[in-house]
Amino acid sequence: MNKKEQERDELHRTIWKIANDLRGSVDGWDFKSYVLGMLFYRYISENLTGYINHEERRFGNADFSYAELDDEDATEGRDVTIEEKGFYILPSELFENVRKQAKDDNNLNETLSKAFRNIEASAKGAASEDDFRGLFDDVDVNSNKLGGSVAQRNALLVKIMDAISKLKLGDYQDNTIDAFGDAYEYLMGMYASNAGKSGGEFFTPQEVSELLAEITVVGKKTVNKVYDPACGSGSLLLKFAKVLGKENVKQGFYGQEKNITTYNLCRINMFLHDISFDKFDIAHGDTLMEPKHQDDEPFDAIVSNPPYSIKWEGKSNPLLINDPRFAPAGVLAPESKADLAFTMHMLHSLSTKGTAAIVEFPGVLYRGGAEQKIRQYLVDNNYVDCVIQLPADLFFGVTIATCIIVLKKSKKDNKTLFIDASKEFVRPGNKNKISDKHRKKILDAYIARENDDHFARLVDNSVIAAENNYTLAVSSYVEQEDNREAIDITVLNAEIETIVEKQQALRIAIDAIVADLERTGA
Repeated sequence: MNKKEQERDELHRTIWKIANDLRGSVDGWDFKSYVLGMLFYRYISENLTGYINHEERRFGNADFSYAELDDEDATEGRDVTIEEKGFYILPSELFENVRKQAKDDNNLNETLSKAFRNIEASAKGAASEDDFRGLFDDVDVNSNKLGGSVAQRNALLVKIMDAISKLKLGDYQDNTIDAFGDAYEYLMGMYASNAGKSGGEFFTPQEVSELLAEITVVGKKTVNKVYDPACGSGSLLLKFAKVLGKENVKQGFYGQEKNITTYNLCRINMFLHDISFDKFDIAHGDTLMEPKHQDDEPFDAIVSNPPYSIKWEGKSNPLLINDPRFAPAGVLAPESKADLAFTMHMLHSLSTKGTAAIVEFPGVLYRGGAEQKIRQYLVDNNYVDCVIQLPADLFFGVTIATCIIVLKKSKKDNKTLFIDASKEFVRPGNKNKISDKHRKKILDAYIARENDDHFARLVDNSVIAAENNYTLAVSSYVEQEDNREAIDITVLNAEIETIVEKQQALRIAIDAIVADLERTGA
């Protein structure tokens, strides 16, 4: 195990201990907002301090320490700092300075509340205003969830701050971005795994996120903009920073999220991964009914794990059939199943040279009615590049085997690749996981675009249309390997003959015994 892996393991063990120590009356999935909120508070405090100290020392002030300044002296460079960083924090309101006084601060809840308000207010009127608005809304320091009295709430807040302070995240200037971001991802995954659907629907396992990102950037070293219309906590989008390097996502990260809590978490996640406020645009709202990024289209790379088979307005809203996102298919996704509405939205948002990789509920591959007609539109127009069957039980709160649909507008052939990756997993805990080896096998098959017995098959779209009635289920095209033991029928017949002979001899022996008993009158 290398040094970085050892540090990561140590970080994860510490986080696990913190979460267990602090859990109690507060539900884990709710409690994560406090832990992640404090992690974010610490991060931006150290980020700002590191930035100001670096600038001062660059100009010869070798012993400068922003955290030790009086608030009055610190405000001199406030406007310049906000322009560069997007926010401002007074020295007295920095995470570590508040933490040092926390045990003796009977009004800690008010101190924190004021600090959070001031951080958000510092961005008002600046280009970063939308990125900071409401970021601390879910860190409710006056919530009864923390305790029945102010003293009880403050005592728990002290514990949270002390625990977050003890995390070994290094000096900000020594590449702490990985540590903060990794801590966030680990916490999200840990809480999601314990929260069932209420948490898991907002978090895609990292190995699946990485596979989606890798698929969309095959053959590319840079992309213009990346997009997720149901971005959750942002884990899929941020995989582009790992796969390509954040500097190679030229115009930034775009996403939309309907759930307000998760929308806040996504923006926090962007900051924790050191994505500057001017390099991301995360919007709040219902993508299907209120798309917020139409002026930013098209996108070179789209990744998403939208909610499975949720309700939407569909044909009950007469305006939607004329919406340019849905109109080309001539039919709307069913009101009870919005899956292919998200798919059509993403196709519309995709650039002519781009790729979209979407995790889907398996029913979209074979269900009839309107969904079959949408599949027909996608196949007849040669938009479906690949369909990948994933293993079952990968996602938190969901045990079904999901799939990935890959869309392209400019393909080099009139065929669709089918990959059966249902057996490509390990089970290190209570969930299946796609290992690095399995992920590489799937990606290599996607790139090769060739037939591979029992694993991949390249199929003419005419076959999908004429022979399978536009079914896209992988099992219809990739034959499962027959692992039953081969049997030699000649040997089997000889064995049966021997058994029959033994049975016959046994019957004769039994008959003789019975006859003898009858003769002797026994």
